[in-house]
Amino acid sequence: TLYDLAGFTGSGLSHLNWRNFDENLPEKLDRLIGSKRMPPVIVVFPDCFTRLGGNQYINSSATGRYADYLNQEIVPLIDSEFRTLADAGHRGCFGKSSGGFGAMRMGMGHSDIWGAIANHSGDAHFDFVYGAEWPAVLTHLQGFAKPALKKGKQSVASQLVPGEDDGRVQGFLEYVAKIPPNGEAPLSSRDIMTLMLLAMAATYDPEPAAPNGFYLPYDLHTGARIEARWRQWLKHDPINMVRANKRRLEKLRGLYIDCGWRDQFHIHFGSRQLSMQLTKHGIDHRYEEFSGTHSGIDHRMDISLPFLAKALSP
Repeated sequence: TLYDLAGFTGSGLSHLNWRNFDENLPEKLDRLIGSKRMPPVIVVFPDCFTRLGGNQYINSSATGRYADYLNQEIVPLIDSEFRTLADAGHRGCFGKSSGGFGAMRMGMGHSDIWGAIANHSGDAHFDFVYGAEWPAVLTHLQGFAKPALKKGKQSVASQLVPGEDDGRVQGFLEYVAKIPPNGEAPLSSRDIMTLMLLAMAATYDPEPAAPNGFYLPYDLHTGARIEARWRQWLKHDPINMVRANKRRLEKLRGLYIDCGWRDQFHIHFGSRQLSMQLTKHGIDHRYEEFSGTHSGIDHRMDISLPFLAKALSP
């Protein structure tokens, strides 16, 4: 049984959609199975979308306990309703981007449930993948500051409470919530990037007592990184988690990682570091790179899906 973990702003449901001049995932599976490149499999498409646009498949008081949702609710449900081989040795997950990160975290933390994983361009090396995007996001959030920014002489000061929202994040989230669902005024690319980094903050540094339920890793006014908050993020960076999860990773029957070497979020650097850490700690894995970006890489599942099916075959 394979579980498809969708990337940010995605859902398992979206992977079933018809695609022009391309194949959706069920069609891809039919082709791979029909051509004998992989055996028949059961594939599960969880819906893990949130009001923040998605999640990273880990437990968070701000986004939800999605690791528990998958491991303690969805997996037992599927095993009870379908003719699965209900053990870790015959169960795997795969995903791209946030889904790849989620698959990696399943392998690191729950190898008693998952026997093989495939990680396509999953978030890693947070200083690059997220750090490079924060300046533009902070600038975008200025448009929601109260009181509004004014030109002229300034008296610059840091936020009174580092890491807490001064109202602009709440204003942005209220703006997103009011977007009409008819497509008349869709979110801009900058809106999506801002929403994504706020979702990451809610995932990696949640705090029920903080405004909006999470802390921010940058001062909203000065743009200075708040190191104490950023350290909370780095605890979740896969490149920092290999050593502590070595024994769990050793139990996997298959671990596949790949990334395009022109990834616009610079994830290829994190993928390389992750592979190096796995090698350093003696974790068997297959790592590949290809000429591509973060987009249009579903063709890589032609490699990962047969890999998983073979690793999990009886």
